[in-house]
Amino acid sequence: MSDPQIVINEVGLRDGLQSQPRHLSLDEREAMARALLATGIRHFEVGSFVSPKAVPQMAGTGELIARLSPPPGVAFSALVPNMKGYELARAAGVETVAVVVSATETMNRKNINMGLDETLAVAEAVIRRGRDEGARVQAYLAVAWECPFEGPTPRSVVRDQAQALAGYGADEIVIADTIGAANPAAVRALMDDLVADHGAERLACHFHDTRAMGLANVYAAVESGVRRFDSSVGGLGGCPFAPGAKGNVATEDVVMLCEAMGFDTGVDMPALLAAVATVSELIGTPQGGRAYYWLSKNPGMNPGKNAA
Repeated sequence: MSDPQIVINEVGLRDGLQSQPRHLSLDEREAMARALLATGIRHFEVGSFVSPKAVPQMAGTGELIARLSPPPGVAFSALVPNMKGYELARAAGVETVAVVVSATETMNRKNINMGLDETLAVAEAVIRRGRDEGARVQAYLAVAWECPFEGPTPRSVVRDQAQALAGYGADEIVIADTIGAANPAAVRALMDDLVADHGAERLACHFHDTRAMGLANVYAAVESGVRRFDSSVGGLGGCPFAPGAKGNVATEDVVMLCEAMGFDTGVDMPALLAAVATVSELIGTPQGGRAYYWLSKNPGMNPGKNAA
């Protein structure tokens, strides 16, 4: 195996919470964050710097970061929608910022009321400024497999837009299955192309489990060479364009899969299961990935030890 390490980027604190009907207080978000910090995960999307009127669940992200003060070796990132968001994030001490571009015109207009060209221009400005100022910039390419308004997204469109984001200087390009519509064959085809274009080290994937294929899609991306994945504790989250659907692929499921395949995630599974329990208590409804029941009955097991 050429690369035994899988990097987990925990997005429950932002993507997991922003669509929840129950808004966690700052103290509750801090409790959730501290439970996650105990798991051994080293990369966290801790929130976003957007208008609290638009996304009240993310109010106070700067204060949350100040309270947590990331320990050595732990990296915090935050989503920024524009230059003002970038400036707020940097003022809060965030070293990794994330911009989002949807691959289709309609999704950009429905989601942020800007056209594709305008969204790309905003992303370019943030990426270039971030590069100049020493920030690390992630560029998310949303609805990379299918758009809820325009249908399947052509691979050529995604490749062209990924090339543009790379040309602006993005450190990492995150290919996102925003509505959970991808399948393993489509994931393998697109990620093979993008790995050939940019190298696996510059790519990450973000999958949703809307149609119960999230974990299979992680596997397909691993087979393409991708080693960086977003996931959300307990599968927390959801997409407003897929009402009632399961949210992000669950961190505990991704860790289980990767460890069983012989990769090292650095994640302590009992601590992660404890974090799922904490999140369930905070949210007020049971959370947990597809293997959560089995994992909770076998918390000390290392799936990798049983791999043939």
